[in-house]
Amino acid sequence: MDKKSVYIEKMKTQLDELNANMNTLEAKAEEAKDDARALYKEEMAKLRHQSEVAKGKLDDMKVASEDTWDAMVTEMEKVRDAFVHSFNYFKSQV
Repeated sequence: MDKKSVYIEKMKTQLDELNANMNTLEAKAEEAKDDARALYKEEMAKLRHQSEVAKGKLDDMKVASEDTWDAMVTEMEKVRDAFVHSFNYFKSQV
């Protein structure tokens, strides 16, 4: 496996783990009181959007040329870090 494939697989694994954790957290949020549940649903929608953005970046990386690879890695890590930060913040609120 080349460096690019290893990196893409690593990012995919991390995003899959975050999405699985989001599903668990979403189930926990459903048990909250009505007013809190509405807020949690709104925040989960934002997290799902960030997940889709990250998945899109990952898809872009799969077809990136060698010339754009380093820039794509930097972008992917920023998107992933923002997603992880948002997830951890939400998790601390539930």
